Amino acid sequence: MGELQMRQDVLDELEFEPSVNAAHIGVTAEGSVVTLSGHVETYLEKLSAIAAARRVKGVRAIADEIDVRAPADKKTADDEIAKRALDILAWDSMVLAGIAVVVRDGWVRLSGSVEWYFQKRAAEDAVKKLSGVRGVSNSIQIAPRIKAENVQARIEDALKRHAATQARAIRVSVRNDDTVLLEGKVDNWHEKRAIENAAWSAPGVHSVDDRLTIG
Repeated sequence: MGELQMRQDVLDELEFEPSVNAAHIGVTAEGSVVTLSGHVETYLEKLSAIAAARRVKGVRAIADEIDVRAPADKKTADDEIAKRALDILAWDSMVLAGIAVVVRDGWVRLSGSVEWYFQKRAAEDAVKKLSGVRGVSNSIQIAPRIKAENVQARIEDALKRHAATQARAIRVSVRNDDTVLLEGKVDNWHEKRAIENAAWSAPGVHSVDDRLTIG
């Protein structure tokens, strides 16, 4: 696929995505790398634009240069964002207590520790929807209480069961008993995310080093 065609396909996908106002988003393509620029009104809209670009065939990497610019009458003070973030985290049953929130110029930083990766993701998913948020830095640490056992075999078995993955092209190795290394080539972003989630789902995993490439 040529670069001009890829650029047009991304623009068309952005126009097709109902949660994105593509009027102020610019797109350039160089090889298999797409650069998104311009501005949107919310952080969630920015994430939706990136997800739309990932859906386009041939896109292997995305350079994100989109800025979040809330209208003047919708800007939210940092202390109000922080209060709302703490409230929504407290109400989320998947997030453990003890997550710290720091907000500066609309950027939210999350810290603390949880037992599972899905809890870390749940905390980020909760706050990224808040009005006034310009970005989220997720510094929450994974601190499993159980010891990792047979991690490699469990992940490989999970990949074989998963309809969205081609397990034969993936290499799984484990370092220091709880750090998973993923290597190989996948067909698309969806498969890459499915494999990473499978690795994080193994009990006792502390970190995942995802070196999968999109072919």
